[in-house]
Amino acid sequence: MALNARLDHRNPLVFDTHELGRRPGALQRLTRTVDAPRDLGIQGVVGVPEGAPVELELRLESVMEGVLVTGTARAKAEGECVRCLEPLELELEADYQEMFSYPDADDRGRVIAEPGDDAEDDEDRLLLEDGLFDLEPVLRDAVVLALPMQPVCQEDCPGLCSECGARLADDPDHHHDAVDIRWAALQGLAGTMKDGEKDEMSGADAGVDEKQEK
Repeated sequence: MALNARLDHRNPLVFDTHELGRRPGALQRLTRTVDAPRDLGIQGVVGVPEGAPVELELRLESVMEGVLVTGTARAKAEGECVRCLEPLELELEADYQEMFSYPDADDRGRVIAEPGDDAEDDEDRLLLEDGLFDLEPVLRDAVVLALPMQPVCQEDCPGLCSECGARLADDPDHHHDAVDIRWAALQGLAGTMKDGEKDEMSGADAGVDEKQEK
């Protein structure tokens, strides 16, 4: 990727590799707890709340072309069960590995006279900037891959009743009596006929009463 604005070493997701120097084989291990950046996860589905603690473990290894970063991120993610729509919380563990290249070296570690000549290669690479690298884009990719696309509160969550929306896990015996729509139509017709018969009977009774009065 092309170099953007200068990285800020005060950003907790920016790391310094100067201690490694450019000595292939040099190693550095780091641990750091940072506040989760905004929109860390699958938007609208599940993710780590902004500001929640994220524990980072990193292994920095100096190689010919740059610094190989390997590590694990741990945090608690929150979302909503796709079956019953109840809130859920899950433990997140995301592994990542990324190469951050020296801007003046090619993929074999050889110094390039004029960095940036091959724009296409620069776009595909993550570059060190004055010995610093930003872990955030790598962390975002790792978290998205580690999270479930369809989170559930439990593997066998039965979801919601399709008729009334009741949560089936709260009432395993929940059910509705099935009515054949053909019988329902006949029952409605029978009900109409009974109402008509009642009206006729009421009219007949009224006629009898009138005769008796005469």
